[in-house]
Amino acid sequence: MFNNLIKNISPVVKNLLLINVLFFIAQLTFKETIENNLTLFPFGSEGFKPWQLATHFFMHSRQSIGHIFFNMFAVVIFGTQLERVWGPKKFLGYYLICAFGAALLHMLVNYLRLKSFESHLLEISLIEPTEIQYYLDIAKNQGLELIKSNRNYTAFPLMELNSLVNAPMLGASGAVFGLLAAFGYLFPNTELMLLFPPIPIKAKYFVIGYAALELYLGISNNPSDNVAHFAHLGGAFVGIIIVLYWGKNRNSFF
Repeated sequence: MFNNLIKNISPVVKNLLLINVLFFIAQLTFKETIENNLTLFPFGSEGFKPWQLATHFFMHSRQSIGHIFFNMFAVVIFGTQLERVWGPKKFLGYYLICAFGAALLHMLVNYLRLKSFESHLLEISLIEPTEIQYYLDIAKNQGLELIKSNRNYTAFPLMELNSLVNAPMLGASGAVFGLLAAFGYLFPNTELMLLFPPIPIKAKYFVIGYAALELYLGISNNPSDNVAHFAHLGGAFVGIIIVLYWGKNRNSFF
């Protein structure tokens, strides 16, 4: 079964798989040098570089092999089928647009959260209005050094401020969610087998349920959760807009 899966991988998916693996090997080899330049830092951060918008979705966490494995597994499973339906050029364009859309929504939500957090600090008198830019500048340039300030501030809000200003994003998950959205639209009644629990579920219910979970987790904004949930939603949102536009005269697939 696994041999058949590898043998039937479509051309663009095969190249995406290869590029992601090469990037991962480069990360393991050069570590911070690669990650500091190719992961996506927030706009305004000292670490932000424009090309990161086009490189971050080829990067994956070095701490967990599962990050790249499950993303690439999804690209192979869903991407191969979509490439066969659309053709290589259309599929590649779709994949890249979903990846960019995911990044832009993540950056927008991150910016709005930063502004909301600044307002919260002012409301609870943790920072004076004249000090906001000063501490943002420190966060941009010194990161966690911010919590070593002599002011009597609690560590948690200062670390959260640093996270909003400096935490990078990486991974192909935004593009993968675009693939999921398209698959659920084109093949709504195809049954997928879940891993946990191992039960079958129709693609349309899987995509809707997964998106609802991501929305809940994104709104919850758990400080210990370092997953870019709104990037996932951004990829799915952009993807469904594209397939709806393309699908005005679509055939039905099952």
